[in-house]
Formats: sequence, C-alpha cells, structure tokens
Amino acid sequence: MLFGKPATAVTGPGQPILHNGDLTAQLDWECELAVVIGRTARRVGEADAWDHIFGYSIMNDISARDQRRSGQWFFSKGQDSYAPFGPEVVTADQIPDPHALDLSLRVNGQVKQKSNTRHMLFRIPRLIADISSGMTLEPGDVISTGSPSGVGAGMVPPQFLLPGDLVEATIESIGTLTNPVVDAR
Repeated sequence: MLFGKPATAVTGPGQPILHNGDLTAQLDWECELAVVIGRTARRVGEADAWDHIFGYSIMNDISARDQRRSGQWFFSKGQDSYAPFGPEVVTADQIPDPHALDLSLRVNGQVKQKSNTRHMLFRIPRLIADISSGMTLEPGDVISTGSPSGVGAGMVPPQFLLPGDLVEATIESIGTLTNPVVDAR
C-alpha cells in the first residue's frame, strides 16, 4: 500500500506531535527507516535504485487509526505533525547496509517496537523501482519504508498516544528522534 503525506505533516526533532481528541482516540506510532532521494528517479530498475539515494533518516509514521475514511489513509496519516523526521540525514556512504540496522521505539521509556531493517517486507531498491514506475521521485523526496510489529493498534489491549507522552524512535547509525505528544485543541 502506498500513500502520501503532505509537507505540513513533517515536523522536526523535539517538535510536538499534535493530538486532537476531537479527531482521534487512536493516535499510533510507527518507527521507520526513511530513504532520502538524491537524484531524479523515473522508471528506475532495482539494479540502479541505489544510485538515486542521498541518505537515510528516521520517520515516525504517526496515524490516527480511527480516521481511515472509507479506506482512504491520507487524512489518517497526513495531519499536521504526523511525520516526525530526523534527527539528521546520514549520507548513503555512511551506512553500508541499510537492511541491517537495529531499530526501536519507546513511549515514556517503555519499548514498544524492537526489530531490524532486515525484516522489511520490501527492500529499498524494490520500493524505488515500484514508486518510480508511475511517478517521478525528485531530490529531497522521502520514502518511509514500513514499520515492524509493535504498533499500538496491534497490542492486546490496543495502546495509543496521549498528550503528555514522549516518543523516542531510534535507528542504529542514525540516532534517536524524540517528540512529545501535546494536546492540539
């Protein structure tokens, strides 16, 4: 499944994740490796995909699980502040194998996700080839590669973010992206 996030969804390290209780009671987290495109990619094959990567960062793919309007994910995942990104972009040459990075996510210090990018459903070259088959990727575009298990909606009972929570997403060789959750009303 592919979906987009508008630029207004992007927020930086230390910036708040906005929780609007009028719109969601199911605000969820997803620690993901972010691939930053460095060279225009249009109809790129998997073998050439690596040549189009500038670097890597962390994306916390925030979702209002109860806002999937008729199966459309744009509002659920595209609200303001729903794409925390950072803490920096590490150039591709600094990460020899992006498919071998430990990642984790903590809420208020408690580990919720812990995995490794080797378990990604789709490898980075496949993602670039697939997306560029129908739309041009431009320098600065970001592909968020998917999340391991441990999202709040999948827990028994489900757990979701609330104002006052602190979310820390960590990926080996990149760092930790930390964002507080604040009441947006």
